[in-house]
Amino acid sequence: MSGAALAVVVVVVFLLALYLLQRYGDLRKQQRMVLLGTLLSWYLCFLIVFILPLDVSTTIYKQCVLDNANQTTDRVSPTISIPKACVEPWSYIPDGVLPVFWRVVYWTSQFLTWLLLPFMQSYARSGAFSRVGKIKTALIENAIYYGTYLLIFISLLIYVAAHPQWQLSWRELQTIGITAANTWGLFLLVLLLGYGLVEIPRSYWLSSSHGYLLAKTYFKVAKMATEKAAAEENLADVMENVAGVHESVRYNHHFRKCVDTILTKCPTEYQEEMGRNVENSGGEQSVLPTKRGLINLHKKVIFAVQRQGQTQVQWSILLDQAFHLEDVAKSQSSAVRHFAHSFPSAHHYGWIHKFIYSPTVEWYWECVFRQSFYRLLAVLLCLLSAAVVWSECTFFSTRPVLSLFAVFVHMAEKQYNYICIEMVCFVSILFLCVCVYSTVFRIRVFNYYYLVPHHQTDAYSLQFSGMLFCRLTPPLCLNFLGLIHLDSAISHQDRIQTSYTSIMGSMRVLSFISDGFYIYYPMLVLLLCFATFFSLGSRCLNLLGFHQYITDDDLTSDLVDEGRELIKRERRKRQKAEDGEHRRWAWRERYGGQGATGRTRAGYTELKDNQSSPVTETKRSVITFTRRDEETEEQQRGLLHYNSSDEGSPNRRSTGGRYLSLSPSRTGIFDDV
Repeated sequence: MSGAALAVVVVVVFLLALYLLQRYGDLRKQQRMVLLGTLLSWYLCFLIVFILPLDVSTTIYKQCVLDNANQTTDRVSPTISIPKACVEPWSYIPDGVLPVFWRVVYWTSQFLTWLLLPFMQSYARSGAFSRVGKIKTALIENAIYYGTYLLIFISLLIYVAAHPQWQLSWRELQTIGITAANTWGLFLLVLLLGYGLVEIPRSYWLSSSHGYLLAKTYFKVAKMATEKAAAEENLADVMENVAGVHESVRYNHHFRKCVDTILTKCPTEYQEEMGRNVENSGGEQSVLPTKRGLINLHKKVIFAVQRQGQTQVQWSILLDQAFHLEDVAKSQSSAVRHFAHSFPSAHHYGWIHKFIYSPTVEWYWECVFRQSFYRLLAVLLCLLSAAVVWSECTFFSTRPVLSLFAVFVHMAEKQYNYICIEMVCFVSILFLCVCVYSTVFRIRVFNYYYLVPHHQTDAYSLQFSGMLFCRLTPPLCLNFLGLIHLDSAISHQDRIQTSYTSIMGSMRVLSFISDGFYIYYPMLVLLLCFATFFSLGSRCLNLLGFHQYITDDDLTSDLVDEGRELIKRERRKRQKAEDGEHRRWAWRERYGGQGATGRTRAGYTELKDNQSSPVTETKRSVITFTRRDEETEEQQRGLLHYNSSDEGSPNRRSTGGRYLSLSPSRTGIFDDV
C-alpha cells in the first residue's frame, strides 16, 4: 500500500506541474531546455510538499517502535505489562527509501536553482546569434552572481574555522552550504508569507462583492490600456530600427544572416511590409550596423514582440472579465432567473454548460450562492492565517506546547491516528505553500519578471519562478517541521528525526543561526501581516508612481472612471461586430446558395416565376452598372498611375506611431472593384 501511495503522489504531482507549465508557458514555441528546467524545478518542489506528510507519519511510527523497545528493555519486574504494539501506518515507507529520495530531490533542486537555471536565464535572454555567443554572454552575466555566493560561503567557512573545537569535515561543509541556502530562503520566505497570510483571505472576502470586482477591473483596464499603447509604440520603434538595418545590410553582406534571424522574430505583417519596402526602395545606402548593435537589436525585438503579445492577451482577458461582471450586475436586478451574456457568440459552450452549468444554474451561482461561499471560504482562510501567525510566534516553546499545529499532531500521535496526522500536515503545509507560491505568481518586477497566464510568460520569468520555488521550498519545509516540533535543532528534543531533516545535517554547527535567526526571525511575520492589512506597501508604491488599487484614493477613482469609459467604447465596438455577424448569418440563411456564390450579374436576374415584375428593373440596373464600369475604367488607370509615382518616396512616420514604409501597400487599392 505504501508503494502505491507513493506512486500515486508522484504521478499526481507531475500532472499538476505539467498543467501549470501548460497554462503559463508555451509548449510549442519555447525552447525545450527552458520548459524542461522549469518543469523539473516545479515538479521537485511540489513533490517535497506532498511527500513530507508521509515522512512525518513514518517518523512518528518509528518513534513509537523505539519507545516500546526501550520500555521493554528497561522492564524490571515481570508484573509490568508489555507496551502495546504500534500500529503501522497505511502509508509506511520502508527504511532506506526516503533518505535516498530526499538526497536526490534536494541536491537536484539546489543544482537547478544555484547553477543551471541562472545560466539558462542569461542564455535565453541573450541576443547573440550562435550558441557559443549565448554561452559566453551567460557566463559573463553570472560571474558576479556566482562570486557573491562564493564570498558568502567563504565568510561562513572562516567563521567555522575560527573555532578550534570544530573540525571541518565534508559533512560539516555540506551543512554550512545548506545553512547558507536555507537562511537566504527563510529571509525571503517570511516576507512572502506575511503578505500571503493577509492578502489571500482578504482577496476572497472582497471578491464576494461584484461591485468591488467591477471597480477593480475598470482600474486594471485603464492601466492595461496605457501599457498596451506603450507596448505597441515600443514595437513600432523597434520595427523602425529593424527596417533601417534591413535596408542597409545587403544580401551579399556577412551580417545578412544575422539580419535574417532578426526578421524571423518580427511579426508576419512587418516582415511582409519590410520585404515590399526593400523592393520599392531607391537604393539609398545607410550606415552599416555593428555586431554588438545587431545583438542588442535582436534582444530588443524579442522583448518587444513578447511584451506586445502579453498586453494584447491581457487586454482581451480584462475585457471579457468586465463584460461578464456587467452582465452579473444586470442579472442581479433582473426578475428572470436566467443568466444572459451580452455576447453569447464569444463563449464556446460545451456539454458541461448545456447539461450541468446551464444559464439557470449560472444565475443562482453568480447572484445567490457565490457571495456566501466566498465569504465562508475567507473566514476559514482567516482562521488558518491566525493559527499560522500564532504558531510562528510560539513554536520555540515546547513546555508547554503553544504551537497549534504541534498540539494537533501530538493529539493524533497519542491515538495512533496516522491518517489524521497526515491530513493535518498536508493541510498545514499546503496552506503555507499557497500563501507563498501565490505571492510568487502575483508579484511583478517591472517587465522583467511577470507570470502571465494563457501561454504568455517569457522564458526568463518561467525560469526565475523555478529558481524561487527551489529556494523557498526547503526552508518552508524546515519551518513547518519546527512548527510541529519535529526539528530537534529548534525544539531541542531527543527523538528520531525525519528523513528530510537528516539530510540537512546538524544546524548546531552554526549556533547563532539555529538558536537565533531560525527562532526569532519568523516572528517578523506578525509585523508584515499588520503592514499588509493596512496596505502600507501599496501606498508606498502609489506614492512612487506605481499605481495601485486603493479605494480611498482620488487617482484610483479617476482610473476607474477612465476604465469604465473604455469598456463602454469596447462594448460598442464588439456590439457592432456582433450585429454585423448576425446580419451576415441572416443573409446566408435567407438566400442560401446565392449568399455563398456572391452577387454576380446572373444572381441579380435569377428570380422565381412569381416575381416576373422586378425583372425589367433588374435588367436596367445591370445595364447601368455595366456602363458605369466602362466610364470609370479610365479614371482608375489614372489614379493607379498617380499612386505608382510615390513608390520611391522616403520613409516617414505617421501620426499613429507607424512608418509609412511599414504600412500596407497602396498599389492594389482598386483590385477589388
